[in-house]
Amino acid sequence: MTRKRLIIEMGMGVDQHGQEPTVAASRAVRNAIAHNALPGVWEVAGLSDPNQMIVEVQVAVPYPEQVRQEEVLAMLPFGQKSLTVQSGGMVVQGRAIPELNDKNDEMLIAVAAVTVLVETE
Repeated sequence: MTRKRLIIEMGMGVDQHGQEPTVAASRAVRNAIAHNALPGVWEVAGLSDPNQMIVEVQVAVPYPEQVRQEEVLAMLPFGQKSLTVQSGGMVVQGRAIPELNDKNDEMLIAVAAVTVLVETE
């Protein structure tokens, strides 16, 4: 079996308050897949179940060691999922608002690439 890429989608996510890299990463993945329909999975690749898709996610975010990976992968409704988290994205100075549980004035920006692959003979 050979894996072939069917689609790659990119997204960006921000956590303006709370300084949670998991929130920024999850939003980046959600943004990447928000406006997709994948009829090619059935019509071209011939899959019969959406969980046969292989979905590889790459996320670059500040403080990658703090990312709760299972929460990020939960953004994906289907597929055999994997996640690679690396240092990247951006930290931008915002405004700390105590009522929003800010720890400091950082806004965290994450970028994501979501690749859908299928196995072929």
